[in-house]
Amino acid sequence: MSNYSPTIENRKARYEYEILETFEAGIELVGTEVKSLRLGKASFSGSYCQVEDGELWIYDFHISPYEQGNIFNPDPKRKRRLLVHKGEILRLYNAVKRKGLTLIPLKLYWHRGKAKIQVGLARGKKLYDKRESIKKRTLEKESRRGEY
Repeated sequence: MSNYSPTIENRKARYEYEILETFEAGIELVGTEVKSLRLGKASFSGSYCQVEDGELWIYDFHISPYEQGNIFNPDPKRKRRLLVHKGEILRLYNAVKRKGLTLIPLKLYWHRGKAKIQVGLARGKKLYDKRESIKKRTLEKESRRGEY
């Protein structure tokens, strides 16, 4: 395996949600999941985070089975624990319950050999918000073209 460790992004999240705050969390992995992540074989589509029994969990985060892992490969969509300080978990739990916000994974990256997930505290966008962000993006592109 090479030293290159890919960054996996949830590109749809910034379109569907307004990100209010981000934070870093470690992820608890088993066996061959680390090797699959190092190869970039993971997908955030449809994944979300939730506080359950005082712990933060990520659901529907798909990590493809490692090809040489045979019977030791765990379920690709199992729930995985995110490693965050207890005080931060309580703060996030209160924000989600009181304000109706959502916790969504934004990006997976490597820091000092450990897999980290950037999680965002977000509010869902309405259809007109999505249209507005598309319009703003096209206006910015056109203004940049006009500068040259």
